[in-house]
Amino acid sequence: MDTGLKVAFLYPGQGTQRPGMLHDLPGRPAVTATLAEAEHLLPGSSRQDGARALRSTVTTQTALCIAGVAATRALADEGGTPDAVAGHSVGAFPAAVAAGALTFGEALEAVRLRGELMLDAYPSGYGMAAVLGLGVPQVRRVVEMITTVNDPAYVAVVDTDQQVVVSGSLRALERLTSASERAGARRVQRLDIGVPSHCPLLAGVADALAAHLGTVPRRRLAVPYLSGATGRLLHDADAVLDDLARSIAGTLRWRDAIALLGELGTTLFVQAPPGHVLARMARAAHPRARVLALADTDVAETATYIRRDRGRGGSDGDR
Repeated sequence: MDTGLKVAFLYPGQGTQRPGMLHDLPGRPAVTATLAEAEHLLPGSSRQDGARALRSTVTTQTALCIAGVAATRALADEGGTPDAVAGHSVGAFPAAVAAGALTFGEALEAVRLRGELMLDAYPSGYGMAAVLGLGVPQVRRVVEMITTVNDPAYVAVVDTDQQVVVSGSLRALERLTSASERAGARRVQRLDIGVPSHCPLLAGVADALAAHLGTVPRRRLAVPYLSGATGRLLHDADAVLDDLARSIAGTLRWRDAIALLGELGTTLFVQAPPGHVLARMARAAHPRARVLALADTDVAETATYIRRDRGRGGSDGDR
């Protein structure tokens, strides 16, 4: 199937943050302007990317939103715009800005609220862990076996067929590690996330965020937005804003989202900073597509690839 969605921008979520991530953004006028705007809208936000600051889920989520918007604007200045956007967890907010559902200011305010609500609900004792080397049904069986009323665990994110993230109490995650290894997992890796995202434990947070986003004006989207929660393309602002709120309390189906982009004819995937996690997943799922990460690719060069792929449909294997 080829729908003309040649170029997809991908925005990473929490767990990809690293010290200096904002200071290391490309030295472009659009980036400088975005950091200045962030500082005006949320004083201190453009400078809080040190190791200590990023221990806070609020600061981390805000920094990821800023990085995604800055990268999008830098590419746009060079004529590099997407045909569709997708964000992993909190990366959905800069994706929504790129799609036209939110302004930068609205996104920053919502992300800050999201982080504060999550931290207030679970200030300690909870987290997330990635199970590598087991399929989704196997992980679900392990989770059912180790979860209890007092120490719950949930399948939170399906990144790939062999990478599944679990949210829950730290005690449940400890049991997850040993039980997964007995089931044949290659590794269980604790993520740098101190809250149990994408599970029913955050239903109250989803309700509060939905109420907040209900006050945002509805706008016509510039490009389709791919929901990580449903793995489907969304074409109107109501659906996008609902997805931004509700996805925090449900399983994230990133595997399905990336698969759909390939089915729709995507030939170029571009990951916004920081890191390369989503780029690696896209490359594994679609080895014939071109996959770039702005963490290690020049903005002007990336924009050139974007314009070429949109014009001719991409070049197999040229990554």
